Amino acid sequence: MIRVLLADDETMIRAGVRAILATDPGIEVVAEAGDGHEAVELAREHRPHVVLLDIRMPRLDGLGAAEELRRTVPGAAVVMLTTFSEDAYVARALGSGVSGFLLKSGDPRELIAGVRAVAGGGAALSPTVARRVIDTLGGERFTRAAEARARLEPLTGREREVVALLGAGLSNQEIAARMHVVEGTVKAHVSAVLGRLGLRNRVQLAVLAHEAGLVPDA
Repeated sequence: MIRVLLADDETMIRAGVRAILATDPGIEVVAEAGDGHEAVELAREHRPHVVLLDIRMPRLDGLGAAEELRRTVPGAAVVMLTTFSEDAYVARALGSGVSGFLLKSGDPRELIAGVRAVAGGGAALSPTVARRVIDTLGGERFTRAAEARARLEPLTGREREVVALLGAGLSNQEIAARMHVVEGTVKAHVSAVLGRLGLRNRVQLAVLAHEAGLVPDA
């Protein structure tokens, strides 16, 4: 069972997200929070596998909560819930170690798939959000695409396949099944690629996969 903590200062948003997650019998919302401080406290108490954080919250926003969670509950994967009006926040959070970004207005299936992906060690980055992040980071799109492809050029064919599947939102287990290898092999490939490319986390790698055109746009 995947244990989820949901944090958003809007009661209706929390109710909607909880209802969506309840359609998957393998996911359980163990606690809800209305602000960042409460989210951190409840995460320490309930030890969830995944924490869904609204970016804008009172007392402590999602970015601050994510940083605190990384220090105090390192076993929890953090996913930011965002809207199109918060691109700057998304860009700032990209290097903070979060496991993904999901749109509040996105497809409910994307939310469930994202929770399952990060719980399995993957990254939750929808193609729509990825494109917005890439645009927000600035620069000419074609130039960025060429640079991304050049960065990935030294990778082996198997490593590129792992990167593409990770960028598509698959978990380690799903990637292993697709490639007919054990999960440990996938983890080893991801760790090696992150080190070789100088990236901090899987979300940065997923964005690079989108920039290079390894993952189709939504």
